Amino acid sequence: MDPLTAGRLRRSRLERLRDAQVRDASEIRRPAVPEPRPDRAQRLAADVDGEVLATSARPIVVLESRERIPRDLDGLAALPEPVDPARPFVLFDTETTGLGTGTGTLPFLVGLGTWEGDEFVTRQLLLPEQSDEDGYLDAFEALIPSDACLVSYNGRSFDWPLLVTRFRLHGRRPPAFGEHLDLLPLARALWKHRLPDARLASVESGVAGVRREHDLAGSLVPGRYLDYLRHGRGTLLRDVLEHNRQDVVSMALLLLVLSRDLAPVARSGRSSAAVHPGDLGGLGRAYARKRRHEEALACFDAAMERLLEPWEAQRYEAIAMDRARTLTRMGLREEAEGAWHAIALEGGRHAAWAWLHVAKHREHDHRDFRAALAATERARSLAERSRLFGHRDRHVERDLVRRVPRLRRRLGALAA
Repeated sequence: MDPLTAGRLRRSRLERLRDAQVRDASEIRRPAVPEPRPDRAQRLAADVDGEVLATSARPIVVLESRERIPRDLDGLAALPEPVDPARPFVLFDTETTGLGTGTGTLPFLVGLGTWEGDEFVTRQLLLPEQSDEDGYLDAFEALIPSDACLVSYNGRSFDWPLLVTRFRLHGRRPPAFGEHLDLLPLARALWKHRLPDARLASVESGVAGVRREHDLAGSLVPGRYLDYLRHGRGTLLRDVLEHNRQDVVSMALLLLVLSRDLAPVARSGRSSAAVHPGDLGGLGRAYARKRRHEEALACFDAAMERLLEPWEAQRYEAIAMDRARTLTRMGLREEAEGAWHAIALEGGRHAAWAWLHVAKHREHDHRDFRAALAATERARSLAERSRLFGHRDRHVERDLVRRVPRLRRRLGALAA
């Protein structure tokens, strides 16, 4: 194609493009610019029956509720991890957009509970938008006294580290506090024997008698907040707020159970009829792990006085063994030997192990090798019978491999 023809083709294409363009600028369809949306805090407060709280940054939403719960917390000073009851208590729980503690997880709701006289006041801080978080952190920090005792349920591992992350993202130091009582480890130690799991819903129902109706499942909470951000309907968060409020109130009720019913047992050695014997056994083990053997022994004694029914034999044996170990650690050797002997004579699941402990006391405390060997033979016969039924106790078998030849050698040496 010659240059003249090519130039004509290019000019014809340009002319067609010009004809296709819109000649009037008013006909150009520009993208719609959204109007400035109304203040979300005002709309959200109206939807959830809350109030707008002005902060140093943007406003947030606050809800307040009150319960008649007495502040009877003096017994907390006797817990395995003692808590100073004179401190101001702040019970807190968060609702988040996920289960991680990294920067992508946002705690959009924090419930904080404190006592004002005999009233338990729950204040819930709700985040209208993520851009309001700086003021939201201001409001949270203002509710944490520097000497406060924080109380949470799995807060040491999840809630508090997540809040610390949010403060650091804004270049701020997290609030100072006095101490932190996490109720989840206590719940596992005290109540796991009679509850299906250690979730707060299970513990509050089995221990404090809380019955929730139409409660929102925790797995649905993140989706509710994300739907609110998309559509702006604050009514979607009503169930989330009630779920969070009940979590905070349930922690207050659990504190009363610990303070009134369980902790005084370590001081007086007596428990009310409402306390489950297995709870006392769990409390005794918690004291034993802290090497507070006198308190542990008081709990085990109180539990064994209550275990009188025949169907509780297995739980009785477990608590009796914990009691015998505690006596040994306290240096009460004769009482410990009597405790182990009583367990052995009962012939329960751990009778062979108890006979070995009897043998240890006879060998080392009384230097009675013949009686020690007799106790060891009782343990061996029980271990052999268990093995025939397919229930091997390898710890007992390993102990027998060492103990029986040693005792026979010592008896032979004495005879010689």
